[in-house]
Order: sequence, then C-alpha cells, then structure tokens
Amino acid sequence: MKFSINPKYTKYQKQLLDIESFFQASDDIVYQKRNSIKNIGFDAISWNVKSFAIPNLLNKLIYTFFRESKAKRSFDYSIKIAKFVPEPLGFIEFYNLGLLGKSYFVSKNFPYDFTIREILFDDITDIKIALLEEFARFTYALHQENIEHLDYSPGNILIKKEKDEYIFKIVDINRMKFRTLDMKARAKNFARVWLRDEDLELIIEEYCKVSNYNYSEMLPLALLYSQKHKDRANFKKSIKERFR
Repeated sequence: MKFSINPKYTKYQKQLLDIESFFQASDDIVYQKRNSIKNIGFDAISWNVKSFAIPNLLNKLIYTFFRESKAKRSFDYSIKIAKFVPEPLGFIEFYNLGLLGKSYFVSKNFPYDFTIREILFDDITDIKIALLEEFARFTYALHQENIEHLDYSPGNILIKKEKDEYIFKIVDINRMKFRTLDMKARAKNFARVWLRDEDLELIIEEYCKVSNYNYSEMLPLALLYSQKHKDRANFKKSIKERFR
C-alpha cells in the first residue's frame, strides 16, 4: 500500500486508509464506467472519490515501476494547482503480488451547478456571453500558470454561480503538462471543448483582450484546431457505427 494525504487533512488518515470500505458502502454514484466516481461523507463533509480500474498486466508493470499512477498524479497535480481544482484529500494505492491493483483519489466535493457542456448549444444571451467571457479569463489564468490540461473537455469543466460571478474548477487532471504555452498551444487547448464557432469567437475575443494576443491571428488557429478535433471524433464515431 502507498498513500499520501494533504497536510491540512491528516486527521482523516484513518478514513483514507479505509477508503475501499467507504466507497463500497456508498450508493451515491456520480459516474460509472471503467473508472468510477462516488460521493461519500464523513465528519459532516462530502467527499468525491474516484476509483481507478485495475490496470492490465502491462500497465500494472508500467505504473508499478516506471510511471506514477493516475491516482497519484491526480493528487500531486491538485496540490500543485490547488486554486483551480476541488480541494484534494489524498490518494491511496493497493498492491497485489507487488504490482499495482486498485487506486483511489479523494477530493472535497465541489457543489457545482453545471458543467460547461450544459450551455454549449444554448442560444446566445447576455448570460451566456458573460459565462463564456469568464471561461476565457479562467483559461487564460490556467495558461499563465503554465498549465495545459490535456483533457480540457466539457465534462471536466465545472461551474458554480456565486452572486454575480462564475467559479470554475477543472477535474480529471491526471493528464497534464506544465510548460510555457505559446499562442498556438493556447488556441489548440480549446479544441476539445467542442464549441460552436460563434461561441469560440466570443471566447477568443475576450482571451485576446486580457492577454494582448492578436485576435485576427489567434482566432483562425482556434477555429482550425476545433474543427480538426470534431472531424477526427466524428470519423472515429462513424467507423465504430459501421462495424457494430
């Protein structure tokens, strides 16, 4: 067994070590596919627990000897970029015959109102414009911290409305890069959000206002990468449907 806990929450070490029992006892399912996410509660706090699937033999070897597990990366990255993510509690890995088996990442539940997916196909309104502009500023703040979320997709961008502003958090962060981003890389980072062209135009316009990038240079790049991602995803979908 290996684990690490946020120094702020060392009093919950016992609960972290027993996270499998908490996870199995909870029927508050947030997401369930290969990996599963459930909400659990202790000490009057709601926690979000991500259970990573047991890797195949090759990946067991990789994650045991050569690469950090997804759970550990999720925790380490959350500590590193704390203001952009739900607050982490810790991670824990369980081993069988010396190889990685189950692993868990635990963070404080962020009571978001919706993800950005819910507004992607809404008509343009003053509310949507304000939200997209805030999203542009949030993304700019990420990029200024040299943060490149490699799965910056609709379901991984959480939004909570507080008074007259929107609070954004990112999740599913085990795939990240930390590097200085040029304009091309910044424009490309919007591709997986699956934005309509008119929405992307609004976002890039606001992004350029706060970054001083040239709108007429950045917008064509963003539109190009966005369309390439859509074309690639649609092609893969058509192939899968053809061979069902």
